[in-house]
Formats: sequence, C-alpha cells, structure tokens
Amino acid sequence: MLTIDEQIEQIEEVLRKTPHHKATNGFIGAMRAKIARLRDKQMDGGALLRQGSGGQGGFTVKKQGDATVVLVGPPSAGKSTLINQLTNAESKVAPYAFTTVTVVPGMLKHNEAYIQILDIPGLIEGAKEGKGRGREVLSVAKGADLLVIMTDVKRVSAFASMVKELDGAGIRINEEPPKVLIEKKISGGLEVFSNFKQPIDKETIKEIAREFGIKNGTITLQERISQKRLFDAFSPNRVYVPAIFVINKIDMEPNYKQMIDGDFVAISADNKMGVDTLIDEIWKALKFVTVYLVKPDIEPDFSDPIVMKNGETLRDVSIKIGSDFASSKKLVKIWGTTAKFPGQEVSFDTKVVEGMQIRFLS
Repeated sequence: MLTIDEQIEQIEEVLRKTPHHKATNGFIGAMRAKIARLRDKQMDGGALLRQGSGGQGGFTVKKQGDATVVLVGPPSAGKSTLINQLTNAESKVAPYAFTTVTVVPGMLKHNEAYIQILDIPGLIEGAKEGKGRGREVLSVAKGADLLVIMTDVKRVSAFASMVKELDGAGIRINEEPPKVLIEKKISGGLEVFSNFKQPIDKETIKEIAREFGIKNGTITLQERISQKRLFDAFSPNRVYVPAIFVINKIDMEPNYKQMIDGDFVAISADNKMGVDTLIDEIWKALKFVTVYLVKPDIEPDFSDPIVMKNGETLRDVSIKIGSDFASSKKLVKIWGTTAKFPGQEVSFDTKVVEGMQIRFLS
C-alpha cells in the first residue's frame, strides 16, 4: 500500500503531464484538491490541546483561564525565558537547542483576565512532516486563541519558515475564514452561486467540492476566491488564529530598528525589556471585553468583573458563570452606554460591550 507521500508524488506526476487548458481545469482542480486532502490526512493524529480534562502530561494540555496563548519559535529563541517572565511557569532555560521537550503551561493574570501561556518545543523546518515532534507541536498551536511567534534578532528570517510550517499544518495566521456558505443536501447535485466574477469556473468548483465529499447541495461564494481559499472552505481542519510577531534579544543588536522591516514587538526577555508592551499587545489581540455582574436588589457597581471576548453575547456570559445558572435565568437587564435607559431589559443575544453592567433574573 502506498504511503501518503507516495500517493501525492503520483498525483503530482500526473499533473506535470497534464496540459493546462479549459477542458482540463476541472480535472486539475480535483487533483490539487486530492493533494490538499491527503496532506490534511497526513496532519491528522498527533496530540491535542484538549478542551476537557488533561491526560498524562506531554502534549496533552487542558485549556484553562479566559484564553490560551501559545509561544512558537525556533530552538533557543528565548521562549522559555519569556514564559518565566510572563507567568508562574518554571520552564527550563539553557543555552542549547531543544531544552523544552514537552508543553510547559503558565498563567498570566492581566487586568481581570487569566491568560494561559504555553511554551512548546522549538518549531523547525519540516515540522509539518513530523520532524522534531513537529506534528505534536503544531497540534498544540492549532488549539490556541493567539500565537506569539517569536525569534531572536539574529534570525529574523525564521519568521517566514515558521509561517510556512504553520500554514502547511492548516493554521491560517491573521486571516479571516473564507466567505463560502455550504448547504449540503441529500440529492439534486451541486449548484454554485456568486455575485462576484470568479477566477475559477463553476464546473471546476463542483469537481473540487466532490473531491472533498460534497456531492449535493448549494455553494455560495461571497468573495472572489482563490483555489487555496476554496480548499480551506471545504476542509474541516483549518483554523484561523491571530498572531503577534516578536523579536527577542534586541539588546544584542542596538541598531535593530534600521535592520528589520515589518510589524513586530521588540523585547529582551532576559532583562524584561518590552515585556510589558508585549502583555498589552496580547490583551488587545485577544479582544477582551470586561463586563460587570450586578446581583439582584444591589445598586449597579463595578465590584464583580467577568472577562468575555468581543462578539460574545449575554447568553455566553450566563454560560460562563455556569450551566445550571444559565438554565435558571429567564430575564437579563443592562446598564451602561448601550442601554437606552438604566436597567433596560434586553435579549440574551445582545452582544457584550466594554463596561456593560449585567443583572440576570430568574
């Protein structure tokens, strides 16, 4: 039986021999979709960042706190030093590569939020193929609410290779999901709709969809889509994660500003230079919103904060308090800038806003 790599090589050989013209567009699209699907299969497995209870150490980590941030970087970039500065973790630090061989968790409390920080082994070239326990490392990165992608001032080019490894594992950095609506049906074949002039013809889109197991239904494209974005829309294992890029050890290169282009946070983890700025950037990137709970028969105040995320609703607030609490509450009132009047009764689908005061009633 052929390995996945051998299957991919066979398909690529067929594609090299296939002439590119209108009549072959559908076939070529389907073959490229098959390669994408095989690579997805290759990445399946590995360890997971679990929502439930954790397993026996290693790469199985229980998500805790209000958000999870994963530190990604090449060996010896200073990730362990940084997590020790940010949190109560005790990640081993040494002047040689691969000091961290499992996931090391720590907890950062900032403002009213508890932010879980995970230090993972260094990400190396070939990680998506499994080198350096890369699949386990990338699996942990997939579960993050935010990635801090860091390198040192002497290896800024490592950013490009790390983004390539992450992308190859289905992790899309600072991207929005494709605006593609897929409605599956039992029968009737496929229909494709779009208000945009597409670079891919409808028959090719249908062939690609079939390769991903979508045989019947409607596909509505709400953006001008590339083939890669179309694969992403059909693939179940894509994740879209915000990221901050960090350059460490800037004290080793005083003229780093003149040498490096791009948007990044500059730090020296050894002496905590820029670490407070990084914490502020983490807070902003996580899009936290602080709201305040108001008990029945108590005047609204700001003594009972709870941290939510931008876009979440009052129902999400009640669920975060507890499932039993949420199921017992029938009414909700709010105070603050978005209330038409103090104590306005609103829908549980109302989105949270910074500073909102909330009272749940049975």
